[in-house]
Amino acid sequence: MDFTSLNFVVLIAALMVASVPIMLAAIGELVVERAGVLNLGVEGMMIIGAVCGFIAAVETGSPFLGFLGGAVGGAVLSLIFAVLTQTLLANQVATGLALTLFGLGLSSLLGQNYVGMKPPVTGKVPFGPLADLPVVGPILFGHDWVVYFSILIIAIVWWALKATRLGLILRAVGENHDAAHSLGYNVRRIRLGAIMFGGAMAGMGGAYVSLVRVPQWTDGITAGAGWIALAIVVFASWRPWRVMLGSYLFGGITVLQLNMQAAGSAIPVQYLSMAPYLITILVLVIMSSGKGRAALNAPASLGQNFHATR
Repeated sequence: MDFTSLNFVVLIAALMVASVPIMLAAIGELVVERAGVLNLGVEGMMIIGAVCGFIAAVETGSPFLGFLGGAVGGAVLSLIFAVLTQTLLANQVATGLALTLFGLGLSSLLGQNYVGMKPPVTGKVPFGPLADLPVVGPILFGHDWVVYFSILIIAIVWWALKATRLGLILRAVGENHDAAHSLGYNVRRIRLGAIMFGGAMAGMGGAYVSLVRVPQWTDGITAGAGWIALAIVVFASWRPWRVMLGSYLFGGITVLQLNMQAAGSAIPVQYLSMAPYLITILVLVIMSSGKGRAALNAPASLGQNFHATR
């Protein structure tokens, strides 16, 4: 394999772009899980966001409205999950899996008339001379606004969970929803807000896939990114900045496998391709164990339904 053919500046810049969909979906799911809700429907919300964002961008000619449409699409789908699990007290794991299957089917139906179309281009942020700096310019100042938004939302969630009253209440609900309820907090309302925020972030991440990463619509375009986002939340021990690092790690694997293939690697590219998904399966198996969940410092009420009269 010829490593000299790899341009590491381009590689790192591409890594930052590749990590955006996973990072947005993962930070949204982190907020959901810190509120004590386990939503396995991230993949479904992402692909609905991808198709809604693509349709909105094509029909309006505005990439920004495309991302807004993706966020709205993901939030609406998450509302179905919220009603089923928070009002009807359905099992969260089963409902999340059903949400993913529903999202995959609905996205295929909605997008059948948009196959082969190209969305409007999402332009880069004009940093002027900064973008022309050697090495630093392409890595830090050569991206569209969503790349910077993804980093900003990580910082906002970290600050909100750590330093605000709302963050303290959210964490209290996730640790012990009965105690939070006894203090007068509306557990269902708090969890509803968290679930819709998570859906909006997943939908926006999906829209980034169809508008920037792969600027077209095809069935199954998210290709399991939602499952990777779920694994990253666990890897990060439910801490925002670790979510960003984990997203860059998985984004780096994605970019590296493509570049290694182009460079003529002797290692079958399929091994690198399946690595993130194997790790995802391993993490979900660990999560299903009570001991594994405790060892990873998961929120104590994660996955438990709340009933005010219980």
